[in-house]
Amino acid sequence: MNMKFNKSILAIAGASLLAFSSCIEETFPQDSYATSEQVGASSAALMSSVRGIPSQMAQGYLVYGSQTHETDMGYPAYMIAQTELLGDMYPEGSNSGYDWYRTYNTMSSPMGDKSYFSYLPWFTFYKFVKTANDVISTVDIDDETIGDDVKGLAGVGYASRAFQYYMLTVLFSAVENPYTDCGKMLKSDKVVEAYGRQVKLSELTVPKVTESTDRETAKNNPRLLKDDMKAFILSDLDKAARCLKNYTPETKTLPNLAVVYGIRAKVCAWFEDYAQAELYADSAIVEAQKAGASPVTASQWDNPTTGFCVANQAWMWYLHYDAENMGNLCNFTGWMSGEADWGYSSLTNPAIDKSLFDAMGANDIRRSTFIDPACADRGKTYKTSRDAAWLDEMPAYLSLKFRCKEGNYTDYAVGGAVDVPVMRIEEMYFIKFEAMAMNGKLGEAVSALNDFMRENRDPDYACKATDAREFQLEVLKQMRIEFWGEGNAFPVAKRIKPGVMQNYAGTNAPANIFKINCAVIKPNWNLVIPEYETEANQILQKSNNPDPTQAVQGPCEEGVYAQGTY
Repeated sequence: MNMKFNKSILAIAGASLLAFSSCIEETFPQDSYATSEQVGASSAALMSSVRGIPSQMAQGYLVYGSQTHETDMGYPAYMIAQTELLGDMYPEGSNSGYDWYRTYNTMSSPMGDKSYFSYLPWFTFYKFVKTANDVISTVDIDDETIGDDVKGLAGVGYASRAFQYYMLTVLFSAVENPYTDCGKMLKSDKVVEAYGRQVKLSELTVPKVTESTDRETAKNNPRLLKDDMKAFILSDLDKAARCLKNYTPETKTLPNLAVVYGIRAKVCAWFEDYAQAELYADSAIVEAQKAGASPVTASQWDNPTTGFCVANQAWMWYLHYDAENMGNLCNFTGWMSGEADWGYSSLTNPAIDKSLFDAMGANDIRRSTFIDPACADRGKTYKTSRDAAWLDEMPAYLSLKFRCKEGNYTDYAVGGAVDVPVMRIEEMYFIKFEAMAMNGKLGEAVSALNDFMRENRDPDYACKATDAREFQLEVLKQMRIEFWGEGNAFPVAKRIKPGVMQNYAGTNAPANIFKINCAVIKPNWNLVIPEYETEANQILQKSNNPDPTQAVQGPCEEGVYAQGTY
């Protein structure tokens, strides 16, 4: 293979020691970014670096490099976090305090710029960006002497970077809400100079760091405006599509062309470009179907040894845990499998929100992986690697969705060495259906959703939405059920602002701190940029998101949204 390598200087930041303004001290690593040399000058080194992208995404203790905070576990952490942000998951076990993610659900603990819940997501995703930048920096994709295989590896880098900036944009963009001031105008001369005009926080995304960003630029690097971020991400996806057109990665742990189209559909939906979202969701479906993709089947959904732990034909992109580099606590299965006898799930018993469970029809195949409180004989009803006596002891609504590999619930090195879905073909269908309705094709969208649901999920399903907003909310509800624990419904919710009701008649919210009702969005859906970053990049000090800690406190009045200030 011929390769052409470009020199680049990465914007690398050090880290400092920060503490809560309370009795709880938070420790931050001395090197959240370590200075890296250019990826080795050979195709084998490039391949190794590209394979490192999915490995890093599933790496436990990624940011700290040691056991410091149990949510420090790469991308799967934000599958869980997004589910908790939605209020769709509760710890129903007797040791619910072990749910390290519950702050995302409740905002009762600090979420400001000195907290783990600010620091970890920011530096997790920027570490992913850095790894993609390392790959991108090595290849000149316009060099006609480079073969399709090497360009394809560069394409994986561009696709990965686009996805990471999409996630950063979703998590850190500020959506206006009644509880925190996200609509304020930025008046600092320094900030106004950077943007060219006064702007609202709600117009901003995150700073752009590429393979050519140097240290000086990084010290004065503003949050991009929405249109600029959209253009940047789509440019990366254009390059990824061009590079991957004639190259198929060795496994689906690396994004291929179908995934590039899928990321583009997600990005266009986020920026409310529904025509493009529909187009690219359909393109992703068509491209994925060429490789045999189809929705998860009923038998796959509740399989006690492979269900949502072994990749199948529906999974377009996934991660994989290796037994050699995973710990017993810091892994996805140990958090999310109701059957696992290691990690924290055996203590917290992760369960679905009651209202979401009740929204599933009696014949919905997805219902079979959450324990129905009305079930008289659990041993005969649920497929499990455990026994009937164990089932009888478990709390109602417990999730059995994410299984232990081979049904091994005692040995984390076997049961936790699983595949983890990042993108499934079902998501593309739901994006397409919503986009169709928003593009003025409500009747077609309702028919398409009904056909899909009846064929793949619930034979008795019937959507009767009479306007686009009603249809949007219905699609969101189905995505919350479909992607429970996977997180993919959260960007939709943050975009369409549905309101969140966690204290209602019969709620299974386990404590008052969970019983919060928020109009529009929960204010902690807007994550805060960490203090370390704002100190290193001072232009951000006038454009950070407001601290949502305890902006809404439970219990709210049953069935009533909390009153806001803004």
